[in-house]
Amino acid sequence: MIRQGVSLGLSAALTRATAGALRAKAPGGRERWERKNYAGRTVELYAGPASALAVAVGAGRVSPAAGVAVAVAGICGAYDDIAGADDARRGFRAHLRALRDGEVTSGAVKLFGISAAGLVAGAFLKERPLDKLLAGVVIAGAAHFVNLVDVRPGRAAAAVLALGAPGLFRAGAGAGAGAGIAATAMGAAAAVLPDDLGERAMIGDTGAHALGAALGAAVVAGWGSPRSSGAESGGGRVGLVAHAAAVVAAAVYGDKVSETVRVLGGT
Repeated sequence: MIRQGVSLGLSAALTRATAGALRAKAPGGRERWERKNYAGRTVELYAGPASALAVAVGAGRVSPAAGVAVAVAGICGAYDDIAGADDARRGFRAHLRALRDGEVTSGAVKLFGISAAGLVAGAFLKERPLDKLLAGVVIAGAAHFVNLVDVRPGRAAAAVLALGAPGLFRAGAGAGAGAGIAATAMGAAAAVLPDDLGERAMIGDTGAHALGAALGAAVVAGWGSPRSSGAESGGGRVGLVAHAAAVVAAAVYGDKVSETVRVLGGT
């Protein structure tokens, strides 16, 4: 637990330091770093890239493949935060319909970019073909899930803290790596939560996707080792299947909710 505590503390400190540096410099002007939240209040966006950077660095220290997946998820989220800021379309189906009509939306870039990064990371983190695929689904699905719950102040960060905590106490093959990545995600989430809850800042797609990808990578690293024995691999596969099913179900449900909001004219 000492190592996890150190990882959590370092991630929180890097998140706060990066957010402070961005706030001081405000690259591109302060207006670029401000958004209106659901209640019409002006909030800052520094927490998003700050948390994404911290968790990518922390995850990368444990597993370079996980670090790259987290970084790509954050970059894709940042692209959507910028290019898709005025796009009212929500949900996978809306962006896939646009793609079918020849329009590549920022949401489609995010969907395919994060999915590809998850699959690549899964290929490095696991040995057997099915485990590689499941790992990719878990990483990408977790990234999208955390973004789905980011609909009110503090919900995404709180979800990361709640979902990451069990990973700190798992035992067995790979548990140390999973716990380290989970602690990194929790540290960044804890650092941004007060300002997020206070409606002074928001993590946006940048932070939500990065934190979610880190949660997924923690699950993948924590369920069995890449080269485990048959019994260990079976147990690890059961865990991966359960988590993959959960994130896919959440994505389907979230997409239906987004479609309903679009039809009713909501935001």
